[in-house]
Amino acid sequence: MSGSDLPVAVTADGPRVAAAAVAASWLPMRDLERETQVSALFDRQHTELLRLAVLLGAGGEAEDVVAEAFCELYRRWPRLRDPQAAPAYLRSVVCNLVRMRLRHLQVVRRHADPPPADAGSAEQEVVLREDQREVVEALRALPDRQRQALVLRYWLDLREAEVAAAMDISCGAVKAHTSRGMAALTKLLERKR
Repeated sequence: MSGSDLPVAVTADGPRVAAAAVAASWLPMRDLERETQVSALFDRQHTELLRLAVLLGAGGEAEDVVAEAFCELYRRWPRLRDPQAAPAYLRSVVCNLVRMRLRHLQVVRRHADPPPADAGSAEQEVVLREDQREVVEALRALPDRQRQALVLRYWLDLREAEVAAAMDISCGAVKAHTSRGMAALTKLLERKR
């Protein structure tokens, strides 16, 4: 389809290309519905998922992690049984991607020279208020699984079953990680005061 074959709508501003008509002619109806639903989900969930990625330790790559999670959702949308499960799926993908990133960094650190001190990314500075920095620093000192369990349980206010699904572990393991994480977090924060 050439530029001259594109449908044109005339408005008070003059002629303009009817983008929706072009998209409709190129994509099957199912793809349009998927695009619409994923776009709406992006508008609602992006900031929350970005904060989740930062709190789980993604650092400056939080935006990339969230974008990759949405790409994965878009790719697997036809296999999604219930569109209402999409937010939980996204949280799970973000957790897994951050965990994979942290594992990768451990391997890289073993085989590379020590990196310079992290100055913090723009995302981190925007997402975290000054009064939360102490808690976030203490969270970063926790083991990965404890940090994930605490963030999912108390920051996102998910039930134990939802945390277990996001972390791909049992509810008992969620309770153990949460309990140990809270004890360690309390100890770390008391030392700072």
